[in-house]
Amino acid sequence: MGLWNAKKIQKQAQKDFEKTWLDTKDLVLKGGRKGEKRDYRDYKKSKTAGTAGTGVAHIIPDTVSRLRDAYLDMGFSEVINPIFIEDKQVKKQFGPEAVAVLDRCYYLGGLPRPDVGLGDDRIKEIEGMGVKVDKANRDGLQDVLHRYKKGVFGGDDLIYKIGEVLDVDTSLAVKILDTVFPEFKRLEPSATKMTLRSHMTSGWFLTLAELINKKPLPIRLFSIDRCFRREQSEDETHLRTHYSASCVVAAEDASVEEGKAVAEGLLSRFGFERFKFLPDEKKSKYYTPDTQTEVYAYHNDLGFVEVATFGVYSPVALSRYKIEYPVMNLGLGVERLSMVLYGFKDVREMVYPQFYGKWILTDEELSRMVNIDKVPASDKGKAIAGMIVRIGERYKDEPSPCEFQVYSGAVLGKKVCIKLIEREEKTRLLGPAAFNEIFVYNNNIYGIPPAGSGDIRKGGVPCSIRYIDGIANLAAYKIEKAIEADKPLVRIRVPIVRNVADINVKLDDAARRYITTYSKKIDVRGPVFITVEARIGSEEDE
Repeated sequence: MGLWNAKKIQKQAQKDFEKTWLDTKDLVLKGGRKGEKRDYRDYKKSKTAGTAGTGVAHIIPDTVSRLRDAYLDMGFSEVINPIFIEDKQVKKQFGPEAVAVLDRCYYLGGLPRPDVGLGDDRIKEIEGMGVKVDKANRDGLQDVLHRYKKGVFGGDDLIYKIGEVLDVDTSLAVKILDTVFPEFKRLEPSATKMTLRSHMTSGWFLTLAELINKKPLPIRLFSIDRCFRREQSEDETHLRTHYSASCVVAAEDASVEEGKAVAEGLLSRFGFERFKFLPDEKKSKYYTPDTQTEVYAYHNDLGFVEVATFGVYSPVALSRYKIEYPVMNLGLGVERLSMVLYGFKDVREMVYPQFYGKWILTDEELSRMVNIDKVPASDKGKAIAGMIVRIGERYKDEPSPCEFQVYSGAVLGKKVCIKLIEREEKTRLLGPAAFNEIFVYNNNIYGIPPAGSGDIRKGGVPCSIRYIDGIANLAAYKIEKAIEADKPLVRIRVPIVRNVADINVKLDDAARRYITTYSKKIDVRGPVFITVEARIGSEEDE
């Protein structure tokens, strides 16, 4: 269950967005989880991979990182090529082929800024909202609208400036804009001549034109960045945006052989050893005839698979940018390479697992969703939880009846005496499962003893929570609450554990749904027989 009712908020927002927006601020937790103070230490990286605090990387950026390291290691320098390309540049580069290329480009558009009049009827509407309008602020409002139309400032500042000139808060300014000036809601986007880069080549020509006379040959550059294609739909092999890992070598002797050498050098760093180079039938016009080449690398499971393409740019296209040297260009799709490396058949599932992939949580991810529930708030309370654990460790096997003092002293201004006790005869201070530890193994959650359960302990992921850890924190938490409520005695007894709540451990809702969905199990049963007793006396200084 969430912290608020989404359906209720949606209905309220439809009736009065501004009021709902303001009212719901009280629903957001202040000062962190349960009022706890947070600082940078909450986000310190865990030293142990796979434990709580360690994030999970995405396949695509991981592959980008490996490609980047490979290019740098091969002596290529990194650049960022332009993403926004005027269509006239595409025509220069692709020649007669540009018509077909532009068909796959996204043209950028924007909302035209309306020419808004400020007649008497609109002034009456504004005054009807309780705003006093005189000649000065009427002229000021007209000036704001005029300067917005002229592009003097952006849309981000429009609401603020309307509120400023009318001397109203932004909430009322939003209502005025929405009600009095419907032109803004009727706006339709119009296209420009600017496109989103569909091929990294479009950026390379612009970059090389700037650098060709400023750097000595050979020039070796690489760029790994997004390209955009206006696909009619996304499917198993096509996305509307993808990463291109592209490089260029500008040199007097740049050739097809250069392309082969770069391809082998780059792909060998990913474990490929055998290659085939075949003519590319597409014959793009920005490449020199008979240089466009497909690169196939041998994969043990897939055989030879296409992973890259290279060619030497056409002197015709290069000359349009006043470049008078051969340029070899090699490019590969990061997603394509990742699919080969990680065995994916559907690019959507790999790139967008949150939308297309099967819901999979690793044992490491599940282990992060298992946490102690109630914990003491004060430093003294946290110290007491540690004392309970240490006394339990020291005297766990002492025969009963028995009792051992944990702490005697001040807590939150009160005298407190805390003991671990076991009054039943012919047993021990603690039960045999008191020091069981929680592990995640094959998506199941188990409580296992310190010794034994070899497969789980060897192959599972520890949650770093023992039963006594959860119970000790619960005891310290309840002692603090008893002091606040002025109660003289608090007693916490946990005999037989049947579920994680019995040991003050909680699972995130997502973990519970996952375990239920895939019929996994939670087995933390065991006898702990832990009793903590605290007697609370009169006030005294800490």
